[in-house]
Amino acid sequence: MREKLIVNGTIYDGEGNPPFLGDIRICDDKIAEIGVCLKRSGEEEIFDAAGLIVTPGFIDMHRHCDKKPFEKEAFGDPYGEVMLHQGITTTVTGNCGISMYPLSADEDTAAQMRDYYAPVLGGIEAYGDITDYAAYIKRLSACRLPVNMAGMIGMGAVRIAVKGFSDTPFTEKEILACRNIIEDALKRGAAGVSIGLMYLPECYETAEELGEILKPVGKYGRIVTAHIRGEGDSLVKSVEEAIRIGKLAGCRMQISHFKSCGIKNWKKEIFRAIACIERARSEGQQVTCDFYPYDCGSTTLLSMVPPVFMRGSLSEMLKELKTESGIERLRSMLKQTFGGWDNYAISLGWDKVILSSACKVQNQKMIGKSIPQIAGEWGCADETEAVARLLVSEHGTAAAIIRSMDQDDIDVIARLPYSCVISDAIYAQTDRPHPRMYGAFPKIIREYVMERGVLEMPDAIRKMSGLPAERLKIALRGKVREGYYADLNVFSPENFRDTADYLAPAQTAVGLGWCFVNGILSVKDDVILNSGSGRRLLL
Repeated sequence: MREKLIVNGTIYDGEGNPPFLGDIRICDDKIAEIGVCLKRSGEEEIFDAAGLIVTPGFIDMHRHCDKKPFEKEAFGDPYGEVMLHQGITTTVTGNCGISMYPLSADEDTAAQMRDYYAPVLGGIEAYGDITDYAAYIKRLSACRLPVNMAGMIGMGAVRIAVKGFSDTPFTEKEILACRNIIEDALKRGAAGVSIGLMYLPECYETAEELGEILKPVGKYGRIVTAHIRGEGDSLVKSVEEAIRIGKLAGCRMQISHFKSCGIKNWKKEIFRAIACIERARSEGQQVTCDFYPYDCGSTTLLSMVPPVFMRGSLSEMLKELKTESGIERLRSMLKQTFGGWDNYAISLGWDKVILSSACKVQNQKMIGKSIPQIAGEWGCADETEAVARLLVSEHGTAAAIIRSMDQDDIDVIARLPYSCVISDAIYAQTDRPHPRMYGAFPKIIREYVMERGVLEMPDAIRKMSGLPAERLKIALRGKVREGYYADLNVFSPENFRDTADYLAPAQTAVGLGWCFVNGILSVKDDVILNSGSGRRLLL
């Protein structure tokens, strides 16, 4: 491969240090040399970065594109291009306790899991051969990857494989079975384990159970990432629970998409939650967090239903919602608060819940509308009836965007020295995804650095590169150093920007001059040149 030389660039190293003017020599897939006025042989391909900044490729450690590599070649899906336009060169799947694997041997249970995960992963019906982590990485190895990819294993999927959607406590035998599945994945290179205590059936788990099940994570020096039990009224207790799980398991703990939801909690509860994290850190526990730079979340519509309503069976719950008595029972529950579950119908209001994806033709025209608007157009008695109708007709697979956060709270999290940037992009079947799928990383540069000054550029770059690489222990990536892989971005901070918003979310970022993935030029002036230079990463 011909040597490449990036010259005259303002280099941000991904470690938070001040920038410096210099050149970078790329040989094959590595950074061979960094310096000032590097010697030229005359044979190099020269990239003049005068007036531009050079950064490590960005690492999105929380994205739900688990199945997308398998669809790219068959359907021409632009999932990789969407990342490359943002300068994302590495991503991690299997988050929030949700992964395609392991798969239950019971077909009915597997079908329920596929339906339940569809609002996050999209349809995974075609991938019944991916029964465990080994099968996933084997399939991934056969794909042309646009960016580097690593995978977590989701504890929710592990639980479903072992005991379905049951709400009963783990037996010792089941704990051992879960632990063995996790240890096998970690041996094979899984980046860690994700938990999703807000979601079924993980909402039935205790800290003590997880402390036993997750012990292999500490043994292998990996990380647990936690979609905590509650992000609203129960935020502080939920953060305390995650910290306790990490302590019991003896592993590092990352609070995923850290936020404070619910109007009455804004500008208050986030400080109490941060105090919990910092107390644990002062005592030597490795607890960290990440965030996405938007004030709306995106998740399954089923998260609006109290876990106690389901009673351990998704299919039975949907049958009940077909009946007047079932709707009335749900209506009654939605007027109550429950420990360990956030009732957004009360804390936010239905007007802040917007349908973002649906498969059925009759429901797709409701995408982009709030639950009260849908109830009105359908002539429903109230919002509860509209939600029940959506869930039943969609087999539980509808997704929603929820206007749940305060910008001041997000800024506080962004400034934490241990917070990383993520997208948390979900891949439900929709043409109106959350704009974070298309713009999370350039939005940090445009808004948080250039426009509002929430972050200084060196720190912002670190939160998108070196810090997530350190957190995940991804070797030789995330920093501009000699000997590191040549995952690099070159752009003008004034021109690199997101264009996606809530009204027009499927809009790619613009202003990326060059993007190199493993030393291969993948983007030039917003044009994708190569969407197959990524690699499967095993830790």
